[in-house]
Amino acid sequence: MNLTTLTSKDFATIANLLKAKEELQAKVGQIDAQLSAFESGKPAAAVGKRTMSPAARARIAAAQRKRWAKIKGQKTVKPVARKWKMSAAGRAAVAAAARARWAKVKAEKAKGK
Repeated sequence: MNLTTLTSKDFATIANLLKAKEELQAKVGQIDAQLSAFESGKPAAAVGKRTMSPAARARIAAAQRKRWAKIKGQKTVKPVARKWKMSAAGRAAVAAAARARWAKVKAEKAKGK
């Protein structure tokens, strides 16, 4: 093909071929990305580690216990949520220790002036 003898039809064909080449190169890039993600064992879009809240874990555990009880024919047992409670004497001891610490800090601050 001589460049001086090209017609508008030839230019249109060349433009179509260039467009097809770009599309194929884009597809090859996508396939390469998928292959590299597959080879590394991690999904391409994985960002960070997902964590689950304790409440969600408790709900999942309760649902699993319920499923097992249904299979075994047992009555579901709801776990008792235990609250940690400080005794009045323990609270008073903590408060007294805090007051003593602050008194010491204030005394050192007054002594430094």
